[in-house]
Amino acid sequence: MSTPEVTPVGPGPGTDEPDQEPTIFVLFGATGDLAHRMVLPAYYELYRRGLMPAHWVLIGNGRGDVSHEDFQGDVRGAVEGTGVQLDEQEWSAFAGRLRFAGGGFDDTDPGSLLDVIDTVRHQVGDNARYIHYLAVPPVAFGPLTDGLKAHDLLTRARVVYEKPYGTSPQSFQELDDRVHAAMDESQVYRIDHFLGKEATQDLHVLRFANTLVASIWNNRHVAQVQIDVPETLDVADRAAFYDATGAFRDMVATHLFQVAAEIAMEPPVSFSAADLQDARESVIAAFRPLRSEDVVFGQVEGYLDLPEVREGSTTETYAAARLWVDTDRWRDVPFVLRSGKQLAKSEQRVTLILKEPDGPLDGVPLHAGELSFSLAGDGEIELSLVLKKPGPGLDTVRQTMRLSLDDVPDSDPLPPYVALLHDVTLGDRSLFTTGAGLEQAWRAAAPIIDAPPTPIRYAVGSDGPAEGDALTDGIGWVAAQFDS
Repeated sequence: MSTPEVTPVGPGPGTDEPDQEPTIFVLFGATGDLAHRMVLPAYYELYRRGLMPAHWVLIGNGRGDVSHEDFQGDVRGAVEGTGVQLDEQEWSAFAGRLRFAGGGFDDTDPGSLLDVIDTVRHQVGDNARYIHYLAVPPVAFGPLTDGLKAHDLLTRARVVYEKPYGTSPQSFQELDDRVHAAMDESQVYRIDHFLGKEATQDLHVLRFANTLVASIWNNRHVAQVQIDVPETLDVADRAAFYDATGAFRDMVATHLFQVAAEIAMEPPVSFSAADLQDARESVIAAFRPLRSEDVVFGQVEGYLDLPEVREGSTTETYAAARLWVDTDRWRDVPFVLRSGKQLAKSEQRVTLILKEPDGPLDGVPLHAGELSFSLAGDGEIELSLVLKKPGPGLDTVRQTMRLSLDDVPDSDPLPPYVALLHDVTLGDRSLFTTGAGLEQAWRAAAPIIDAPPTPIRYAVGSDGPAEGDALTDGIGWVAAQFDS
């Protein structure tokens, strides 16, 4: 398999980013679905925006024997599949940095990876650092980590782990011990793409830069917090993975717990990575372990007919939970979380439902005051208030004002995977989960993992089991009420 020369060109078109260290990116699982859908297009977007280091190469790793040229063609297909219109000159320069190392990789057999690294090292730079991305099933995290250590590929390296990073408190601890035996915590980047969303990050700015918002961010003014991610999609394309994981592990105990921490955290000392992570870890430690009466599982009709689903499977395709945060700021305020497949609509929404004020007005609509954030796309903020209905009487009406973040002038939002990969390149761990934080999250989830509730059957296109709605104390799921 021939190895074309790597031409030492700059980071890419239109960059204001200073040159960074020469970098060898290694993408494990490069021929898999996640790499094809998310990771490879994100690398191209980084290059297109001029956010790559000055000198770099990307080596895809997998078990197959794929030529460099064929791998470049596969990457092109992945990028074009996102709807990007390629500039041929730009693409040619990017593709010239792509290599493939086949034969697999573990602690006893590195396949062809070390050979490919040797052929590009002198062209990228003998002092090149490594950024390893593990876009592989969780069962492969441990063996690949052992392999990186055995073949001395962790010196001056950062390692990105996809989720789920463990599937239970025990499996998390076993994996984390294995990872820390190979490298320092500062080298570990546990990815959660919900933290990379522009709208999730904007929660901080909206809260900490606006007195109006900061003053209501507590249990004196908030009756309930909803974090709701219903989906219309099914699981047919990844039924085998999903049947071994379920909605609770896949979404609630991972993504939605992390979003809850973003909302519930105390103001950090600063916006440095260490201080943000400390604030996040502290509030996750205050998550009360879930109780069975606060969790509802559901399974969509027809799930058991999927060919890769085990006969008689009790895996949930819907999970709703009522989480309590035992801090002075949020004590007695329920955080209700929901995610499920094949529901009536798709949303990614955080809503603070405000308490009714004491006052002289009668007939004020219940729970009419809401501050809501759409996490989808570039994000949107909605504020619902009670106003006087124009006319001779003193009738009230609820009105909603919307601010779409993609209308902000001169904005240049980064998709979540692009933003997170950029942060890895810069060494910024602000938006990545820590081992300590995940340990506390698994602690809160443990009672449900140990004794999961029996899933309740629900119809395709419905809002899920009525028992899940009951967790909202009669308010209902706000996301289901929005006109998207």
